[in-house]
Amino acid sequence: MRAWVAEQDWLTLERLPAYAPELNPVELLWSSLKKRELANLAGDHLADVADATEQGIHRINTNPQLPWSHLSHTGLTLHPPTPPN
Repeated sequence: MRAWVAEQDWLTLERLPAYAPELNPVELLWSSLKKRELANLAGDHLADVADATEQGIHRINTNPQLPWSHLSHTGLTLHPPTPPN
């Protein structure tokens, strides 16, 4: 893996602590779901929770800025590779 990474000009690896939820954009996604769609949800079946979660993911996906705001909140960035000429 180290050899492959060394060959990738566009890729920069960052060492992260073993547990750093503040650096994980997925933690912010779950937080958003728990505050809206899953707040006070007491479903009779697991399918109720799954449906509410899917609705929340759909809400987040339909707002093009929201997923990126989760990433920018962490301070991490994505720099896509430049296409070859």
